[in-house]
Amino acid sequence: MTTIPVAKIRADFPILAEKIRNKPLVYLDNAATCQKPKAVIDSIVHFYSHDYANVHRGVHTLSVRSTDKFEGARTKVKDFINAASEKEIIFVRGATEAINLVAQAYGKANIKAGDEILITAMEHHSNIVPWQMLCEQTGAALKVAPINLQGELIFAEFEKLLSDRTKLVSVVHMSNALGSINPVKKIIALAHDKNIPVLLDGAQAIPHMPVDMQGLDCDFYVFSGHKLYAPSGIGVLYGKQALLEAMPPYQGGGDMIRKVTFEATEYNTLPYKFEAGTPNIADVVGLGAAIDYLNEIGMANIAAYEAELLAYATQQARQIKGLRIIGEAEDKGAILSFVLARIHPHDIGTMLDSLGIAIRAGHHCAMPVMDFYGVPATARASFAMYNTKEEIDVLMQGIESLIEVFG
Repeated sequence: MTTIPVAKIRADFPILAEKIRNKPLVYLDNAATCQKPKAVIDSIVHFYSHDYANVHRGVHTLSVRSTDKFEGARTKVKDFINAASEKEIIFVRGATEAINLVAQAYGKANIKAGDEILITAMEHHSNIVPWQMLCEQTGAALKVAPINLQGELIFAEFEKLLSDRTKLVSVVHMSNALGSINPVKKIIALAHDKNIPVLLDGAQAIPHMPVDMQGLDCDFYVFSGHKLYAPSGIGVLYGKQALLEAMPPYQGGGDMIRKVTFEATEYNTLPYKFEAGTPNIADVVGLGAAIDYLNEIGMANIAAYEAELLAYATQQARQIKGLRIIGEAEDKGAILSFVLARIHPHDIGTMLDSLGIAIRAGHHCAMPVMDFYGVPATARASFAMYNTKEEIDVLMQGIESLIEVFG
């Protein structure tokens, strides 16, 4: 039994005290976005109230304070993911922008007609569409490694698809639709044996487990702040320094330059080369506050507690007649996707909302996954460190009552 101070943690999240339709909120849509602790909210209010100014450009006191907090957050991110240097931490709007940045900056410079990019069949649209766009631009081909009915990558098939033509592997660390955790260390080692760089989409993984860039040895790692208890509109691209230095800028403008004349521009050093314009300063500070908050609890403790929640929810769900779990990988994060016989997932979501229960219903930006399972959509309950077994009981009672209503 894992002990984290769940009651104390819940008290730190003001929104969890909300009533929805006169019922206590049961928030189980954490794979879409996590709620924010008071520490994060307060850090943003304090920053705007006392420290706000533009960064990197001023010698006055507020600019210096603002820059210190902004760059301090970069150091916190570096330490949180065990990157080798702050130069490897690029602030972007989210995981989606980070993947697009790599596709357009690294991809256009290194991928040409006849080359191949390898992904898996469980990817979010954000790790499909940018590569399709790059393939259209360059004449490269997108290859897709299949999954089995448990929602696991068929590793032997992945291995077969790696060839001399493969110039990039881009795979999800943890699936948002299924919860499956990919064997990323094996994937990276296999790709690196053939000198193929690897990007990991860590948007789902990073709130649920410790991640270590130097331990994983991936070439790029992307994640969004809003799933890490931080504000929306901020995310991170980690890239190995040598790769980032060789890549051309993604956008042009202020702060990504060292010198500009009408004849030529000299670009700034890392990480600023990829951070054109005034950044999302306050939400970067909020991301730093979220990391401080998580470090106090401990990511390993969070992972162990959420594993218990998932095991309990899975056990309870299997006892409900007519409920089919979608995605039962052996290595799985805190996501329970399911369908009910004769009840559309959107009806499940709507009716559970009437009981104060927030889940997700839809294709979860993973339409190929839905096609693979032959369903139009799933209902998805996704758990976080502030959820409880009692809330899972409320969810299961809600599902049972739905089945009674629909007969």
